[in-house]
Amino acid sequence: MSQAPASPSPKAKPEGLAAYITVTAAYWAFMLTDGALRMLVLLHFHTIGFSPVQLAYLFLLYEVMGVVTNLSAGWLAARFGLTSTLYAGLGLQIVALVALAQLDPSWSLAASVVFVMVVQGLSGVAKDLAKMSAKSAVKLLAPEGEGGLFKWVAILTGSKNAVKGVGFLLGAVLLAVWGFQTSVWVMAAVLTVILIGVALFMPSGLPQGKKSAKFSQVFSKDQNVNRLSLARMFLFGARDVWFVVGIPIYFYAVLSDGSEEGNRAAFFIIGTFMAVWIILYGFVQGLAPKLLKAATSSTPEIVHKAVVWVGVLTLIPLALAAAVWADLPGLTAIVVAGLLVFGFVFAVNSSVHSYLILAFTTGERVTMDVGFYYMSNAAGRLLGTLLSGVSYQLGGLPLCLFTAAVMAALSTLAANRLRG
Repeated sequence: MSQAPASPSPKAKPEGLAAYITVTAAYWAFMLTDGALRMLVLLHFHTIGFSPVQLAYLFLLYEVMGVVTNLSAGWLAARFGLTSTLYAGLGLQIVALVALAQLDPSWSLAASVVFVMVVQGLSGVAKDLAKMSAKSAVKLLAPEGEGGLFKWVAILTGSKNAVKGVGFLLGAVLLAVWGFQTSVWVMAAVLTVILIGVALFMPSGLPQGKKSAKFSQVFSKDQNVNRLSLARMFLFGARDVWFVVGIPIYFYAVLSDGSEEGNRAAFFIIGTFMAVWIILYGFVQGLAPKLLKAATSSTPEIVHKAVVWVGVLTLIPLALAAAVWADLPGLTAIVVAGLLVFGFVFAVNSSVHSYLILAFTTGERVTMDVGFYYMSNAAGRLLGTLLSGVSYQLGGLPLCLFTAAVMAALSTLAANRLRG
């Protein structure tokens, strides 16, 4: 594996740190609106009669565009610079929010589905441009030695997911208090202010891009990058197969009596659970370097831990599927507790993957390899989103959870082929 690029000179470090902080803050703002928008769309359209499969359709183009965007985002950043792709991501999210506010309740069901799919697709492009920019910046700006890279990756990823969790709760609360359109307009206005602030105060420290970068360089020839990307795809499929449609709709069925007041209470509880899950997930990601003793562990040792932890993950949805199928007493409490445990183990897996992709790549290829890796991440979410609606409609929550176990097992097989 090639050596990472030399650390910035002491004089350049303050600018590099300032750039990292600014990029992270912009990423937080983006993910807050991303989480809120997902809950707004899911709960709003469920209450007006969309089936689980139709709800999954709303997010399919979002994930499809994530695959396409990540494949090209690394090349775009290498050619035009990381700040350009970050600004583009924030700007496109604002456009998507403004477009979604134009949704007319009088439109037919088919027209509404198509319109929201297209807008969500634009939001998917925006998210992955912002994500690739932020994650690539870590490789270029993080200090070397004593687990510095793992620590900075964990801080960025963990804090991002905690903020997205707050976004889930925010989306549910906004829907209950202000309704759909007003909430979307407010988010668009706030994100516009943030984009202007970031553009005005972004310090130097990030590369500006090279016109010589070729799109063909996106595809990695490193087997570790390719195998890790495959493991990542199935890992996120294992989460989203229950997370996107199955669990929110299951909880809605359990918690709401169908009245307007019952719906509001259900929205708040569902939003709170999703928020707590994501926040705790992000918190554990931040702790992962300490849990795994990253400062004293070599890359081969981290690779071994990646295999062990994803193997453990496989057992959790399998056990939950059996519990739901058997309809055990206190089932909802069992499901909640089991999914929190899943979140803990999943967070460690996700954090390890985020470190390994940066450990396997080089400074020269970082945007390319990170883009390719997150293309696989988006492919996993796409697969999980589709299977979430289909499996819930065909077999309810038990089939959702069993499918998650199968996906985690496939991730284990891919991770087992990594070489440190």
